[in-house]
Amino acid sequence: MLEIIDGIIQAFQLIVSLDPELLQVTELSLFISLSATIISTLIAIPFGGLIHFREFRGKRVLITIIQTLYSVPTVIIGLVVYLLISRSGPFGVLELLFSPVGMIIGQTVLILPIMTGLTISALSGVDRNIRETLVSLGATEFQNITQIILEARFAILGGIILGFGRAISEVGVAMMIGGNIRGETRVLTTSIALETGMGNFGLSIALGIILLLIALVVVLIMNFITSGALTESDRVRGGPQA
Repeated sequence: MLEIIDGIIQAFQLIVSLDPELLQVTELSLFISLSATIISTLIAIPFGGLIHFREFRGKRVLITIIQTLYSVPTVIIGLVVYLLISRSGPFGVLELLFSPVGMIIGQTVLILPIMTGLTISALSGVDRNIRETLVSLGATEFQNITQIILEARFAILGGIILGFGRAISEVGVAMMIGGNIRGETRVLTTSIALETGMGNFGLSIALGIILLLIALVVVLIMNFITSGALTESDRVRGGPQA
């Protein structure tokens, strides 16, 4: 019990003093996860929109596969990416293994199915009356798609934030692709695992507190987006009441 108390005290001392190692690990974690989220967003929204707005053979099967990938263990994603970018893999010549870029690729592969599936769900949840109104007003296909995406923007933003939360909290891909190299590829989750195993409870608790604070910010943003969506929905449906 005393070790835990001492660890908590040391953790707050490290946070208050802005420990350089603590800051470096946090900054790298945010950089990698934000980069993976941005890349996934640029792919997931157009790809999810394409699947939603187009009818083709095997569409239901494709959506089922995407949804199945939600729950794929991170170590499986790490293994696949590792085999692809390792020295003996097809992309080994790029020397991406044990580098931040390799970790970004791994996290992108991890969260891309989630963000794509949530984009499809968000677009599918748009009121059918809106679509029918757009058609009756003579909107072009581009105008129709643009307006539906705008209607689903809160749900899509929620999916983006959820993807970021999934990226920054995972450990399997970061450990396998990054190698947990100090000062180069060590991030919050891998640092917590390492420092706990070494008995450095103060640093591991400090890292855990920072990770929890980031998770709290993500949840608060999601709640803000959700409340904004509900408020706008009520305003559109009922308008101001006398």
